[in-house]
Amino acid sequence: MKCSFCGNEIPKGKGTLFVRKTGRKYYFCSKKCEKNLIKLERDPRKFKWTGYYGKD
Repeated sequence: MKCSFCGNEIPKGKGTLFVRKTGRKYYFCSKKCEKNLIKLERDPRKFKWTGYYGKD
């Protein structure tokens, strides 16, 4: 499974699952990714350290 923010592969048994009230699921490899997407509402395409950088 891939991280919903950075796109890195998450090893089995690691990472976090976040479910919104709407039922949408987000998988995160670290707190850094979770905080950037959920709390700060950042777009992963604008950060060079993510796998989605520059993809449109």
